[in-house]
Amino acid sequence: MRIYLVGGAVRDKLLGRPVVDHDHVVTGARPEDLLALGYRPVGKDFPVFLHPDTGEEYALARTERKSGRGYHGFVFQADPTVTLEQDLARRDLTINAIAEDEHGALVDPHGGVRDLEARVLRHVSPAFVEDPVRLLRVARFAARFAPLGFTVADETMALLRRMVADGEVDHLVPERVWAETRKALAEPRPSAFLRVLREAGALRVLFPEVDALYGVPQRAEFHPEVDTGIHVEMVLDAAAALAPGDDLVGFCALAHDLGKALTPVDALPRHIGHEQRGVAPLRALAARLKVPTEHAALAEIVCREHLNAHRALELKPTTVLKLLAALDALRRPERLEAFLAACLADKRGRLGHARDDYPQADRLRRARDAAAAVTAAPFVAKGLQGPAIGAAMERARIAAIAAA
Repeated sequence: MRIYLVGGAVRDKLLGRPVVDHDHVVTGARPEDLLALGYRPVGKDFPVFLHPDTGEEYALARTERKSGRGYHGFVFQADPTVTLEQDLARRDLTINAIAEDEHGALVDPHGGVRDLEARVLRHVSPAFVEDPVRLLRVARFAARFAPLGFTVADETMALLRRMVADGEVDHLVPERVWAETRKALAEPRPSAFLRVLREAGALRVLFPEVDALYGVPQRAEFHPEVDTGIHVEMVLDAAAALAPGDDLVGFCALAHDLGKALTPVDALPRHIGHEQRGVAPLRALAARLKVPTEHAALAEIVCREHLNAHRALELKPTTVLKLLAALDALRRPERLEAFLAACLADKRGRLGHARDDYPQADRLRRARDAAAAVTAAPFVAKGLQGPAIGAAMERARIAAIAAA
């Protein structure tokens, strides 16, 4: 029995990045061998075990053979005859197909180290096209490693296009699309996720509401980048910088301007009313991908209200209170912070505006704190009851917001 460190742990160590998960491949062993050593089985489709002390994953070396459509359509073989090289050959990218033995020696049959040095995302073998999830994974890795200069190899991009043309992407289940998207939105450069999907032709299949934004013009005095699709890319990257690792803010950024694709052609490049028009495509996208309720709800508020946030210094106190109420910000101040992060990302996600100030955020925070300080107790003490208490509190909150 031999044990090797594999995949992301080796890759990130070579890149000098923090190693989060340590995954291992075990050769020359059977499931009962690991069970006898106290490992706990967790794999449903193939033998994966947790180390009795560290809890790290140890998988038996395996091969896989395509047996049907989609990413479930595989037959696996895992037994003592499967070699490390065979296991590495089934992996997606060369940079993920490097192993390290117990002495620190690397096993790199597919040139992963070379591609790490060249900053290239390259597929391991032609079998890459058999699993449509790999298209999403390549786009997600692009979002993670774009700041380091990584790009997708031309021959790999050709395979991504082939997967779309062959209809493999059509068999992706919504849960898996969302799982990969969610991770991509939390990466440092989410715009690379969109660009890879778009170049492969997959964006129009998986995210038609977003794909429709490319080529839609905006007023150059407000949006020097002009193209709405480019604007969304910039907003995504601004959101990633403002709220690192926060896929909730990332999803709000992704969906905030969907209504601009529905602006009548004769009205362009103005987009009056795009906030309300964006609600329907946002709901369609969230329902199709089974986006979590909170993500969909907050994204809808950002879609409807981001222009009000930009106008916060001019809004009447009554309008500000309505905005805070829509966010449930008096009870959940963290929701206001996520909303403000998405709106600031929208402000900064424009050519030449990456460092813009946003005093509107402090105005809304002060308003929130002032309104939250108003409680029912004084009005109850005055003898008010039922709806009268609520009405009095609303008047007091509006006054408090005006004073703030």
